[in-house]
Amino acid sequence: MKQILFKNTNISYSDTGKGTAIVLLHGFLENKTMWDFYIPELAKKNRVIAIDLLGHGETECLGYVQTMEENADAVHEVLSALRIRKAIFVGHSMGGYVALAFAELYPEKVKGLVLLNSTSKADSEERKINRDRAIKAVKQSFINFVSLSIANLFSEDNRERLSSEIESVKIKALKTPLQGIVASLEGMKIRKDREVLLHLTPYPKLLILGEKDPVLNYSETKEQIENTEVKLFTFPDGHMSHIENQEELLKVLLLFFKRV
Repeated sequence: MKQILFKNTNISYSDTGKGTAIVLLHGFLENKTMWDFYIPELAKKNRVIAIDLLGHGETECLGYVQTMEENADAVHEVLSALRIRKAIFVGHSMGGYVALAFAELYPEKVKGLVLLNSTSKADSEERKINRDRAIKAVKQSFINFVSLSIANLFSEDNRERLSSEIESVKIKALKTPLQGIVASLEGMKIRKDREVLLHLTPYPKLLILGEKDPVLNYSETKEQIENTEVKLFTFPDGHMSHIENQEELLKVLLLFFKRV
């Protein structure tokens, strides 16, 4: 485990391999260990940096609202410490929001972008209300909230087949501090719409979606890349493509990295 200090907060990351820099950003209630299957393969020809975002994994909480921009600044701090000038970013769900914030703040540092089960759109009013409900729910019953949240990320078809994997994700998620969960929900709720980046940025971009994603409406999410050069890859399952479609996702990522 490696750490740097950002605004008096310890940011935890791993740094593996040599070559083109690939930055892996996990989703809400996850941490950098979500990439454990992928790192050894990706690091054969690349330098792979996996970062624990604010209030997740072994990275400390920064405040009571952790914005996507603050997360992006923390990522930038890691890359600066490692003297990485340009990287390909892969962001799962909330990690995608952070990658987009990074791309807006530091466009010259982005070589390619993969949004994995993520979106460039801001929260709808309904989604903002749901974030507030989630904040209330996690304060009332932490274990129930985390357990239900994790199970609901997988497509219904896979919940029995992947029950042991779901349990493993839950155990890791339960280590996320309450402040980290609430601050991230607040940060996601107020994030900017960054759809314009999908239209105007010059580097290669890939959107990977699950057709039965319980969190992101597939048709609506797909609409954001109409009339863009963003490539789309669709899996038949849920929000957790890195588990539900593990081997296939690795192939898709390796192919994309070759083309960047």
